[in-house]
Amino acid sequence: MTSDRVRPSVVAETATTSGALRVALAGGGTGGHILPGRYLLEHAHANRRVADVVWFQTGRPVEDRAMAGLAEHLAPIALERVALPLEPEGGGAPSLGRLGVLTLPAARRARVALKRHRAEVLVGLGGFTTLPAALAARSLGIPIVLVEINAAAGRATRWLAPFSARVAHAWRATLAHGEDAKHHWIGPPLAERFQHGAPSELETRAAADSLGFDPDRPLVVVLGGSQGALGLNRFVAAHAAFFSANGVQVLHQTGPGRAREGAGSALEGYRAIEYVDDVQRVLAAATFVLCRGGASTLAEVGALARPACVVPYPHSPDHHQELNARELGIGVRVVHEPGLDAAFARELVRLVGPAGERERSAMSAALAVALPRDGVARLWTEIESLARSST
Repeated sequence: MTSDRVRPSVVAETATTSGALRVALAGGGTGGHILPGRYLLEHAHANRRVADVVWFQTGRPVEDRAMAGLAEHLAPIALERVALPLEPEGGGAPSLGRLGVLTLPAARRARVALKRHRAEVLVGLGGFTTLPAALAARSLGIPIVLVEINAAAGRATRWLAPFSARVAHAWRATLAHGEDAKHHWIGPPLAERFQHGAPSELETRAAADSLGFDPDRPLVVVLGGSQGALGLNRFVAAHAAFFSANGVQVLHQTGPGRAREGAGSALEGYRAIEYVDDVQRVLAAATFVLCRGGASTLAEVGALARPACVVPYPHSPDHHQELNARELGIGVRVVHEPGLDAAFARELVRLVGPAGERERSAMSAALAVALPRDGVARLWTEIESLARSST
């Protein structure tokens, strides 16, 4: 992990910012655990409500990409990233034995960092890094706010909710007993650029043109998440020539280091890229989206009212990606990975063409009212209220 330590003089200077909070965040390992925290900090900084930040992460390379430019954006606010690696080297869930060995040393490290930054609140974004950070915060009497971004409560939420002062839910599905003093529904945290609704036709055409695609032809955007998705990559590579022959353009995000899983560069109207830096522009250009069911991806698809087929990650034991998709109602279709075949390729061509225009319009209309777009402001209000009431 690259270091984002800020000079102590800057820490001391920002500590005096009137009314601003000293915030700790915990969560990492995937873009889905990073981006809501990034959007939260960008919102707080824009409103001059944050004075200092320490962020506990896993140390995986994907975090560097998702965090790119954030420290500079927040300057002169102090930002330190602290790695609490609990996961195995190749990623995935740690065993109970590994957690038993590594959690307490990680909690001690987190405690030192929380004291150094004089954190007033800890925001848990999910993932195993939240566990030692929450233990450390609890030992120091720092209030904890958990953010559940999926439509199925993750282990961090299930384990730590009893010890937290507040749990903020992105989707109503995880409010098993409704809202109460602890559990609040906020909607998914979104970046400011996703808070203005569906782009106009003129904006869609301009976005497609800026990406080098023909605004007069349909564009399918394929998003496999921050890591990419082998099932989606195989489907697109197998049928890219069919899409091209039928006048359908494809922007295919393969995932970092996975460009070889794409369809190459010889097809007219097809482009493979490893990572999408400007998701808002890419979605604005899209006629239709084919994607995994990560919470952040679906929140952005919903916010811009882009009709989509969602292919949930098939090996998740809690099926949270399918549940995420179901929260968007008729705005999306769920297609399981075995259904990514030639028949589905033909259906996708129909959906993006003139024959699918009425269906796309109905899907977009459903998405336009499926979720609130001010979730990040609601979340910050919860955090600020809790921190102030605890002083």
